[in-house]
Amino acid sequence: MQQLALSLVELNGLVRQSIRTCLPDEYWVQAELSDVRANYSGHCYLEFVQKDPKSNALLAKARGIIWSNVYMRLRPYFERETGQAFVSGIKVLVKVTVDFHELYGYSLTVVDIDPTYTLGDMARRRREILKRLEGEGVLTLNKELDFPYLTQRIAVISSATAAGYGDFCNQLFHNAWGFVFYVRLFPAIMQGDKVEETIIRALEQIYQEIDHWDAVVIIRGGGATSDLSGFDTYELAAHCAQFPLPVITGIGHERDDTVLDMVSHTRVKTPTAAAEFLISRMREVAEELESYREQIRQGVPERLEREKERLDRWVTRIPGKVLMRLQAEQFRQENLARRMQMAWQTRLVHEQYRLQLSQRLTQAVTARLQKEEHRLELLEQQVKAASPEVLLKKGYSITLKNGKAVTDASELQPGDEVQTRLAKGTVNSRILKIEN
Repeated sequence: MQQLALSLVELNGLVRQSIRTCLPDEYWVQAELSDVRANYSGHCYLEFVQKDPKSNALLAKARGIIWSNVYMRLRPYFERETGQAFVSGIKVLVKVTVDFHELYGYSLTVVDIDPTYTLGDMARRRREILKRLEGEGVLTLNKELDFPYLTQRIAVISSATAAGYGDFCNQLFHNAWGFVFYVRLFPAIMQGDKVEETIIRALEQIYQEIDHWDAVVIIRGGGATSDLSGFDTYELAAHCAQFPLPVITGIGHERDDTVLDMVSHTRVKTPTAAAEFLISRMREVAEELESYREQIRQGVPERLEREKERLDRWVTRIPGKVLMRLQAEQFRQENLARRMQMAWQTRLVHEQYRLQLSQRLTQAVTARLQKEEHRLELLEQQVKAASPEVLLKKGYSITLKNGKAVTDASELQPGDEVQTRLAKGTVNSRILKIEN
């Protein structure tokens, strides 16, 4: 038996009818915009997506449409309230109706939008960027730089055709005080998706000749507030925060600060305000120099008068000072002369005493020599008196055995040969008998 079959149009028609029956109301939906396109008729076609916050994997997707009459109202409202362009990549809270078309399939039709949700998401991203910069220790580096004393050489980053750049130069070059400024433009795109890339490139060009510049000014003028998203990126903020010259921002908005404003040295509202800021700094320096000039003009005569009075006082005091110095020197010389005289007298007495000691020493040595000569003479007489020759002449003799004198009869034995030395001659004998 043949089953009843539905055509695809009939089946899609049932789906459409079911969706309209089950989801008849309008619903607020949180999603991220993707592939936003407006056609010639003014309708905006886009895609809503939801991604996994950890892996960034795509979780859901739906086709969306904003009819021209609604789009012409919602887009200016959203961009005015948020300062953010209605482009792909931003998160939105939109009110939609759910629809299904037999040919085009499932879609969401936007009827309203809540800009406060996007503002919250943008603020969250800004906080994350600022927290990251703070964690890296670079958030306030540019703010901590000192402005050069004379800030005259200005590197400007802006669009060459921007009205704001012309306003800046006109205000700077035609200032009422005639201050001289040297300005050079480093072109960059100040709206769209090339903002970050071109401004960073301009900063790198300035860095190559950094000794030629005192400060950097980033300005834009006449652009929509919806073009400010390019100034809320981490890379641009990190480059500006760590740039070695003070950075002044005047990108033409008053309500909210971009991340770039928050890391720059000085934030002003407009390009003209940036020029006024530089002129005011020059005025402060000029006033300070004028103050110094006035102080010098008034102070030099006063200082000369004080010094003249001081010199006059010294002149009047010089004779007395000289007399006192002469008296002191005379007293010192007299004292020195007395000390020298006493020293010479003491030395003379000392030397006289030394001479007396020398004479006494000579006498003592002479007496000792005479005494020793007399003693030697007595010893000589004693030696001569004890001489063997003298004793032999007196009748004494010396008995020798083997060349040694014999003083004890026990040293001899019968039969020993001995010599007897007399005053004149020697007698050889043999021992026959020994008597103790």
